[in-house]
Amino acid sequence: MDGAGVTSGRWVLHLDMDAFFASVEQLTRPTLRGRPVLVGGLGGRGVVAGASYEARRYGARSAMPMHQARRLVGAPAVVLPPRGAVYGVASRRALDTVRSVIPVLEQLSFDEAFGEPAELAGASAADVEMFCQQLRAEVRNQTGLVASVGAGSGKQIAKIASGLAKPDGIRVVRRDEESVLLDGLPVRKLWGIGPVAEEKLHRIGIETVGALAALSEAEAANVLGGAVGLALHLLARGIDDRPVAERAEAKQISAESTFAEDLTTLGQLQDAIGPIGEHAHRRLEKDGRGARTVTVKLKKSDMSTLTRSATLAYATTEAATLIGTARRLLLDPVEVGPIRLVGVGFSGLSDSRQESLFPDLELPDEISDSHQQPAEAVPVTPTGWRIGDDVAHPDHGHGWVQGAGHGVMTVRFETRASGPGPARTFPEHAPGFSRANPVDSLDWAEYLDGLADYQSTP
Repeated sequence: MDGAGVTSGRWVLHLDMDAFFASVEQLTRPTLRGRPVLVGGLGGRGVVAGASYEARRYGARSAMPMHQARRLVGAPAVVLPPRGAVYGVASRRALDTVRSVIPVLEQLSFDEAFGEPAELAGASAADVEMFCQQLRAEVRNQTGLVASVGAGSGKQIAKIASGLAKPDGIRVVRRDEESVLLDGLPVRKLWGIGPVAEEKLHRIGIETVGALAALSEAEAANVLGGAVGLALHLLARGIDDRPVAERAEAKQISAESTFAEDLTTLGQLQDAIGPIGEHAHRRLEKDGRGARTVTVKLKKSDMSTLTRSATLAYATTEAATLIGTARRLLLDPVEVGPIRLVGVGFSGLSDSRQESLFPDLELPDEISDSHQQPAEAVPVTPTGWRIGDDVAHPDHGHGWVQGAGHGVMTVRFETRASGPGPARTFPEHAPGFSRANPVDSLDWAEYLDGLADYQSTP
């Protein structure tokens, strides 16, 4: 490869928070430290949004159906609904800490970002490693969370390196290591290679990044297209001079799918929109904001497009609420004609969000359709508490519902600062309990007081 001379003095870092969602749960609920934690949907169609490293040892991973992950982990599994507000504040403090050291960050999601520290230009690999150690230590000191960091001559190498550093590590790729590192990787590992491009390359026998790099520019352009093919060919050869820059926030997050055969019944549409909505929801969770408006896009077989939108009372990351709203927006193909493409979009994006207690009851009431299936049910007690809810009690303080059923509920009283707390069992109608702001479990009052846009109400 011939990219070393182009970026010989440059060092790009990629910081990636380890098992972020599950790690925040373990941070704020100290009893869970060292235990296999699964964060995601609790119902039959739930998907894993995050898995602790203890859970990953059993084979559980993000984007896996929750029922499959629970089977893999077995009885030790602790399954919790996402708490988007908590992850948002934890992400903000972690990246604020990084920005205090590296002023310009290109944030990719809640838990990862690129940086290019000016003081590292021309530095040795040893100096870069020391910088990364100090950066990780500062993040951990300020937040209690663990980040892995990769470093290389460009974004591509840095991102690959951070993956190699996990969990809880640093990987600095020297210029003379880049060729060996890239050459043996599956071609899909290259940033920008999706399933379609991968299939095109496999058809002509290109299985590795090194094999792609060995093509001529004309061959790469012929297989992958002009501009895209040339850009990917440069990355495969280790040439990556893309700048690190603050990203403009997306105004909408969406996903869509085109079907080989037109959908002709409402039941087919209902079956199709679930996975599409879940795909869009995973993107929303990675973005870190909640959504207030849900839009469904239906492209008919005659290529005309129908769209319907509904706006919620507040921005949320609650999958059941968002996908349930999308289901209620569907139109019957018997009435409007066969459908060839279905899309789900989330907009009205905001850092201020609220988790729903009864997502199936809080869908927009101006949308009604007796043929629709209800949103995925969330297990709740007769008094409205569900496992994972944050509660406050005048005598015991902040806690979370650890279990419920048979007329009682068990509450674990603890926060980040308390250490593992006691569990107490109460009748489910016990007085004194109120809904607590989940963010209070971080116990970062001084930090939150400094955020002008932080809302203290749950």
